Amino acid sequence: MAEYSYSSQPDPEFAPFVEAFKFDPPLRSFDPVTRRATYNNVFIEGSTKAYASRQPKDTEYRVADHQVAVDKGSILVRSYIPVTEPASTLPLMVWMHGGGWTDGDIRVDDQFLRAICVESQVTIVNVEYRLAPEHPYPTGLNDSYAAVKWAAESASLLSVDLKKGFVVAGCSGGATLLTVIAHRARDDAFFKETPLTGQLLQIPAVVHPDAVPEKYKPVLLSLEQNKDAPILDRAALDWFLEQYGGAPTNPEVSPLLYESHAGLPPAVVQICGMDLLRDEAILYNKLLQEEGVKTKMTLYPGVPHGFHPFVPTITAAVKLEKHLSEGLKWILDGAP
Repeated sequence: MAEYSYSSQPDPEFAPFVEAFKFDPPLRSFDPVTRRATYNNVFIEGSTKAYASRQPKDTEYRVADHQVAVDKGSILVRSYIPVTEPASTLPLMVWMHGGGWTDGDIRVDDQFLRAICVESQVTIVNVEYRLAPEHPYPTGLNDSYAAVKWAAESASLLSVDLKKGFVVAGCSGGATLLTVIAHRARDDAFFKETPLTGQLLQIPAVVHPDAVPEKYKPVLLSLEQNKDAPILDRAALDWFLEQYGGAPTNPEVSPLLYESHAGLPPAVVQICGMDLLRDEAILYNKLLQEEGVKTKMTLYPGVPHGFHPFVPTITAAVKLEKHLSEGLKWILDGAP
């Protein structure tokens, strides 16, 4: 979108790091074992450093791992539950990690979720869905949906009251998954009595480049403007989508294409200005609003996709973290 083109220019605080985040050779050139180990090490190290000062005391929360039954197996989920005095029930947030549907696991956002759990007094379920290309679409999506249902059915185990808040949240590829989950849940009788109350979309991909409707092509400028951006460039995006699979025009691959977004829960949308996904996320936010969905969108000019764990002290990263916590509170307060 032309009015947001300015945000492709590097933030002065981030500019010194631009070249450092252009991976050479790109991670996609490695075999899956090496690539995933490298990805996880990079992001786990960044996250550990970024959230070190925010780590709560062990006495303030408890952590447990669980197995959730899915098609042809089971997946790991990790719960983070604040310790309350006296004991009380809490809202629930189910989190899907990023990694282009091919990389990442529950360790990537572990430190961040421990902090948010206590700071926001919310039970969190962190989902380790199966990854492409070994498990292409719709496996990761179906795994994540099964985890959301498991969490709802495990309210007592997780010390939650879904009427206090039932939020799906995620970053990057995980944010794409949750947008689809929000649509599925809207139409699923399972959630009739305990509907989702919010969605937190951090730097989502919402339309496959090959499926952009003609009427939107003139406004989705960031795909070209930011095609060489650090962290996620166009070649990497195309590779991730190819690995993930699914027809580009399928709304479960391109959720912007759903015939209707009406009836979805309030959404917090966080977008990076130097991200090639910028304009589709802005457009998605606009379409939600047009169909009566409450949203709270924030754009962070001059920073690329997934920058914040690596440079946590620059102003944009501090704002992004602050706005995420505020956005979660906004949802839990009923999106007034």
